[in-house]
Amino acid sequence: MHSIQGNILTPDGWIQGDIAFGDTITRIGGSAADPGANGDDYILPGFIDLHVHGGAGRDMMEGGDAPHTIARLHARHGTTSLLATTMTAPVEDIDRALQAIGSACKARGKGEARILGVHLEGPYINSGKLGAQPPFAREASMAEVDRFNEQAPMRLITVAPEIDGHLALVRQIADAGIRVQIGHTTGSYEDGVRALEHGAAGFTHLFNAMPGLHHREPGMTGAALAHAQYAEIIPDLLHVHPGAIQVALRCIPNLYCVTDSTAAAGMPDGEYMLGRQVVHKCMGGVRLADGTLAGSTLTMDQALRNLVSIGLDLADASRRVSTNAADYLGETRRGRLAPGCFADLVVLDRKLNLKTVYIEGEACEF
Repeated sequence: MHSIQGNILTPDGWIQGDIAFGDTITRIGGSAADPGANGDDYILPGFIDLHVHGGAGRDMMEGGDAPHTIARLHARHGTTSLLATTMTAPVEDIDRALQAIGSACKARGKGEARILGVHLEGPYINSGKLGAQPPFAREASMAEVDRFNEQAPMRLITVAPEIDGHLALVRQIADAGIRVQIGHTTGSYEDGVRALEHGAAGFTHLFNAMPGLHHREPGMTGAALAHAQYAEIIPDLLHVHPGAIQVALRCIPNLYCVTDSTAAAGMPDGEYMLGRQVVHKCMGGVRLADGTLAGSTLTMDQALRNLVSIGLDLADASRRVSTNAADYLGETRRGRLAPGCFADLVVLDRKLNLKTVYIEGEACEF
């Protein structure tokens, strides 16, 4: 059992006191407090990242032990659970990745973030909006989704709804209990509205790899801003301007943050792999040879600091890197600090630097 003290962010607000836990939280005691009025550490729910391609020089598409290495890297930055995210690729590459991810989902290693399942980002996307995805996009089938799901739990699938047959598939996937996000799409505003009506629940890296907002053609971005309850956004301040993040915050109640991190996360400048693509880490970002942004080097602790830097208060920023993503997946025992929830939490100093990370009660070494 552990017991730590500080400013604890609970679902009912801040408490200055102590939190006791084993693998789950057993007790939170103290009194309501303004965390700005004292010098204690902040204790927040552990971060939840639903879009992770890689880290520590490894890529999810490699298979083997790559998911474990990646999960350790992100745990050191406060991510306590994540979705392993695939790339558009030939089916044999996806199978290799899913077999490794499925194994990692069953057995969390020491010091690793919990892998909750898969975010299948492709191949069911539009070849006209690949972004950094390799050119292996194709039409979807529920039979293939079912086969993938047998190898590793599908929790989230990115789909371009404008492709023939995909609207019906969105409904089938949603009815199977898998979240569907709209992304890597050339679709119109009307396509987005229809996809939401058919069971799509969110949008993949909002603003990126989708038509932008124009007052006579609102596009897929317009559909998200007008109608979405949930959407993911990359707050590295490179993929999306802070002003656009503020627009999304005003429009989408449960906007949540992802890293879209690649093998380059936690690594020096140089060349890395993103699926079958060579990417270059330089100038604070990750790019293809032609300069196209290709994922990020962002970690969730930096995402939190970036949100605070553009004006969010700490409690709101915490929800955007944890609670909203948990709610989106239906993970009621993660993303919040309350008795009975998993003891996934982070301790930060007054400058929001990580001091300690606990994953299901295990203290992770930095």
